[in-house]
Amino acid sequence: MKKRGILNGPLSAAIATLGHGDLVVVADCGLPLPLNGPIVDLALVPGVPSFTQVLDALLDELVIESAVVAEEGRGSLVEGWVQSRLVGVSSISHEQFKRLASEAKVLVRTGEATPYANVALRCGVPF
Repeated sequence: MKKRGILNGPLSAAIATLGHGDLVVVADCGLPLPLNGPIVDLALVPGVPSFTQVLDALLDELVIESAVVAEEGRGSLVEGWVQSRLVGVSSISHEQFKRLASEAKVLVRTGEATPYANVALRCGVPF
């Protein structure tokens, strides 16, 4: 049994396949899910698990070189939270974000019920 880190089997397995440049999307429970690509659905009930809980867990395991959020969420607590933990955060329209989500190697659906609580993470390398 794993001692620490992400215990969810499908999410842990998906993380193990990520390489430099791969895209991981952490999504609220309202983001339309793309038809292609693996989706790890962690949503249990509204708010559980939260966007911040899931993103914190992922940031403990991933090297991130950049991130993208939706412009519509500018000034929100979620955007401020993302900006405080990541460098290289840019923004695009929510419509563009939904198209970008369809390119993700992994999409993680949270139970977050806050509008625009979504982020696309571009994986980096630790060297």
